Amino acid sequence: MAVGTNIRTYFEGQWHDGDAPIMRAADHGSWLGSSVFDGARYFEGMAPDLAAHCERVNRSAEALMLTPNVATEQMEEIVKEGLGSYAPDAAVYIRPMYWGIDGDATAIVPQEDSTGFAICLEEIPMAAETASATLTSTRFRRPILESAVVNAKAGCLYPNNARMLKEARSKGFSNALVTDAMGHVAETATANIFMVRDGEVFTPTPNGTFLAGITRARHIDNLRQDGVTVHETILSFEDFHDADEVFMSGNMNKVTPVTALDDTQYQIGPIARRARALYWDWAASNR
Repeated sequence: MAVGTNIRTYFEGQWHDGDAPIMRAADHGSWLGSSVFDGARYFEGMAPDLAAHCERVNRSAEALMLTPNVATEQMEEIVKEGLGSYAPDAAVYIRPMYWGIDGDATAIVPQEDSTGFAICLEEIPMAAETASATLTSTRFRRPILESAVVNAKAGCLYPNNARMLKEARSKGFSNALVTDAMGHVAETATANIFMVRDGEVFTPTPNGTFLAGITRARHIDNLRQDGVTVHETILSFEDFHDADEVFMSGNMNKVTPVTALDDTQYQIGPIARRARALYWDWAASNR
């Protein structure tokens, strides 16, 4: 992610202006990749699901054999304190993170109770309501739990996503629609995925190969409460080519309609617009 123009860093008990250094060369997270993070959003004076994101980074730390050392409630309060220096209309990306500092006798396993913690606040605009994406397939797939720590939002997973994006962009598309190891659609390189057919919504069932996002769950709940049928099921590329509309769900921009999958074209449809409106309404009522 490009460095923003207004960054604050919480490290070692206090807030620092700017992109403060937090890791040393010999930290386990630096050279062995034991780092996890989460991403919440602050926009229009709201920070939706902030507690859920703070809870998840602690779960991610445990999945990566790190010992989380900041309680959810404390983390929320630290974030809110840091946000106080931003303008009320600022759009800020909120990244709490943990990493290993020391290793055990083998150096490979992070040592218990030796965990670094920081929060990065970075001013990054929300995408325009009219923003959209185009998708293509990629030869790279999501790993499974037996081969990668897919039950954590771990930094070490993201080079795989990066090569998906590089391949998609080399083909003239902005993102990639990605399968799991079994060949079923899992998500995109950056976000969860939904499709619509005959007024009903379909999204890949969580099977442990991809992170079923907090914002994804919020959309499912909002749509169902609005009377829309939402299915979590096994989906193929053919299903997406036959869809009436497709949209992505991620915390960075909440809802991003898809206008193409390879040579299949889509219009930005009413369900994607409705999902976005419902999300904003829910966020405003749960400030």
